[in-house]
Amino acid sequence: MDLIKVAEEAFATGKEFPRFKSGDTVTVAYRIKEGNKERVQQYRGVVIKISGHLNKKRFTVRKMSDNIGVERIFPVESPFIDSITVNKVGKVRRAKLYYLRGLTGKKARIKEKRVNTKA
Repeated sequence: MDLIKVAEEAFATGKEFPRFKSGDTVTVAYRIKEGNKERVQQYRGVVIKISGHLNKKRFTVRKMSDNIGVERIFPVESPFIDSITVNKVGKVRRAKLYYLRGLTGKKARIKEKRVNTKA
């Protein structure tokens, strides 16, 4: 059992990302290797689910690309993730937002949570 933990720690990135939950709109900067070049692609969409436990977490991001829904699963501990930025905090009442797959247009929008910042 100790060998498994040693291997996990060797591959751990140790990066800190902001806390987010399902319903939030995030931008994931993901490194892509094409041939011998490497570039960073910005993937912006709504988090529809978070699954896994501790450092084995995965989150699914859904975006609309030319009126076609595209979903992508990102492991949190992936070495290819440069950064995660939370753009909007969504106001949702459930953890898995699979119902967004069947909605289009204005019905597929998620309300933004209002945050009071008293200074």
